[in-house]
Amino acid sequence: MPSSQDYLQQIKSHIRETTVDELRRLMNGPNPPLLIDVREADEFEQGHVPGAQFIPRGFLELRIENLTTDRSKPVYLICAGGARSAFAAKSLKEMGFGEAVSVAGGFKAWKDKGYDVRIPKTLSSDQMKRYSRHVLIPEVGIEGQMKLLDAKVLLIGAGGLGSPSAYYLAAAGIGTIGIVDDDTVDVSNLQRQILHTTERVGVPKVESAMETLHGLNPDVRVIPHKLRITSENVMDIVSNYDVVIDGCDNFGTRYLVNDACVLLNKPNIYASIYRFEGQATTFIPHDGPCYRCLYPDPTPPELAPSCQEAGVLGVLPGVMGLIQATEAVKIILGTGGLLVNRLLTYDALSMKFREMKIRRDHDCAVCGQHASIKKPVDMDITCAIPQVPGH
Repeated sequence: MPSSQDYLQQIKSHIRETTVDELRRLMNGPNPPLLIDVREADEFEQGHVPGAQFIPRGFLELRIENLTTDRSKPVYLICAGGARSAFAAKSLKEMGFGEAVSVAGGFKAWKDKGYDVRIPKTLSSDQMKRYSRHVLIPEVGIEGQMKLLDAKVLLIGAGGLGSPSAYYLAAAGIGTIGIVDDDTVDVSNLQRQILHTTERVGVPKVESAMETLHGLNPDVRVIPHKLRITSENVMDIVSNYDVVIDGCDNFGTRYLVNDACVLLNKPNIYASIYRFEGQATTFIPHDGPCYRCLYPDPTPPELAPSCQEAGVLGVLPGVMGLIQATEAVKIILGTGGLLVNRLLTYDALSMKFREMKIRRDHDCAVCGQHASIKKPVDMDITCAIPQVPGH
């Protein structure tokens, strides 16, 4: 029976190895190869080769196709000293990868040469437990969860749409959530605005939201903006965030937020609700339409009833707000298909979703080829009777 060293040498005789010097040259070149670090998570977190992807050796065969399905391209593998990567290279060759290359000497040899080492930010043990179901998803993993924790999302409104969006974004681990709302909690809000409680009637909504979200997830930093969005403050507020979720209750604010997002190149996730019906879409500036492309002119006041006049099913904003939160998470992770160029409508009575194609208007006043709007401007738009804030 061969010894373990004999067996390792036998494996190495059937694969190709490269040196850390050659690997460094390739990684610094114009087309760096796919490099997979097959060590364990704690080893990877202590430092790795810049640009390396992480798949533990025990999961390589199961997860390799999440990184590449092209078996003709070379795959480089690195471990601590060159043993695990040799076994990994043999396994990939058996799976049909024509060029699976093991790095001789592994990460130890790389460090001994004094080459650059990337030490990633990582999750604490408590965060690993909290976000364990995210970490298990290949499209999220530790790296994706770190993106969520580093992200900043702004919610316009802490009402019917903002409540479910904020609640699930906080649960998902969005690191910074800004909330804009100048209203206080009213008992009529509690039928749908789940951030608030009976005990907080009369409390500013941003304070109530902050208390709820901190109670759910202390990782999250909540920034309250107790004010009304105007042309004077919208650019300053929006500029500090990565993604904007539009859950406002009036047309004037909606146009202001849209224009600021286009001018600042910020994704704007829109939704609205009415009785049993909702609609949602995602506006990515200059990569599809904006709100003004969809609705160039505001709805006349006599045709714009408020929630107070028309009513809204209490569970409806939960559905639409979660669609907004889902879009925000996908934008941050950089994965999945977005509602860009698509307007999703929902009829709760018939339980039907429909989808309509929407297109960018090249004559749009804010995102068109000859845009006339260069800065946000306040619009005096009111409904037939005063709207209930936050839907």
